[in-house]
Amino acid sequence: MSGVDVITFGCRLNTYESEVMRAEAEKAGLNNAILVNTCAVTAEAVRQARQAIRRARRDNPHARIIVTGCAAQTEKQIFAAMPEVDAVLGNEEKLKSASYRSLPDFGVSAEEKLRVNDIMSIRGTAPQMVRHIDGYVRAFIQVQNGCDHRCTFCIIPYGRGNSRSVPMGAVVDQARKLVEGGYREIVLTGVDATSYGADLPGTPTLGLLAKTLLKQIPEIRRLRLSSIDSIEADSHLMDLIADEPRFMPHLHLSLQHGDDMILKRMKRRHSRADALAFIADVRRLRPETSFGADMIAGFPTETEAMFANAMSLAEEANIAHLHVFPYSPREGTPAARMPPIDRALVKERAARLRATGLRLHQAHLDSMVGTRQSLLVENNGLAHTENFTLAAVPGLTPRDMIEAVVTGHNGKHLTLQLTAAKAA
Repeated sequence: MSGVDVITFGCRLNTYESEVMRAEAEKAGLNNAILVNTCAVTAEAVRQARQAIRRARRDNPHARIIVTGCAAQTEKQIFAAMPEVDAVLGNEEKLKSASYRSLPDFGVSAEEKLRVNDIMSIRGTAPQMVRHIDGYVRAFIQVQNGCDHRCTFCIIPYGRGNSRSVPMGAVVDQARKLVEGGYREIVLTGVDATSYGADLPGTPTLGLLAKTLLKQIPEIRRLRLSSIDSIEADSHLMDLIADEPRFMPHLHLSLQHGDDMILKRMKRRHSRADALAFIADVRRLRPETSFGADMIAGFPTETEAMFANAMSLAEEANIAHLHVFPYSPREGTPAARMPPIDRALVKERAARLRATGLRLHQAHLDSMVGTRQSLLVENNGLAHTENFTLAAVPGLTPRDMIEAVVTGHNGKHLTLQLTAAKAA
């Protein structure tokens, strides 16, 4: 191989940062290298990263393999001990070209491979300018990093550090460059995006940032948020939901559970009633809004009745895009010390919750048949509606905006009757 290849695991923020890493590594003159950007959310994510590293070494025996990301930050010794790995960079170091200019020599000890600083000492987030995001027609902008909350199941604050925000002006500049580069849709992303601005002068909010972007850059056709914590939603965000057609009617919520006792043991800041009230408020303002949500099955101490509350919340909230995670203990988190439930039961409950999610998604697809939709054509013959539902659009050009009537679905994608194509 030649050049720099990047293998990315995990969230949209990692996807964004992988493009920054590639650019910084190339700026440093790195060649014949593989960068592995890891995720630490679950033990399975770490296992998959280690497996990918071994496979990359078999396929590229002479390449440099550099491991970074959240798992490299939280479990640096594990990756440094792998003979396939040439260097381990922390989450802060991976974004700097200097890190790629000062890599250790081949064949050094595990300790000499490490370039990982204390993430909790980082106080700022520099704007990372990305002109092109490989493989995507939607552009992601990192507006925030880190997290000040300490949910009992979550290792991510120890991989990302404390919450810090990108200044609003830098976000506007980045968005303008991406729109000038042809992107029709901007997605604002962060580890805890709705905490945006608390550390900035004047304490702007995520909603105010989104409102400012749409006002100052009228060429933005679509604006989305990657994920939000509903308890932090501000009045500016609610204004956008009610009145701004360029703000897309889809919100992905960090719900995690539907039982109040489990939510308390998770150290979440919302209750079941809070979540349902927020969803009802949004639907009142914009009825076509669809919701996605993250939920954990099999959290320690979860009884069958508690699990039933999680199932019923998904149904009562009519979650169209449900992401289910079987609970995975992460060493160093308080939940890992709580009384666990049997792993077979964890997997069984996760399967049941996924089945509920699939049924809700099918009902969502059914509800869209006969409606007229605006879509952004992406790669692989697919497009997303404004409420983030996938549709099949074979033969159309990525980045085209189209109007179509939904004629049916195949269980995964909507099928369409095209009525008009907008200019590319």
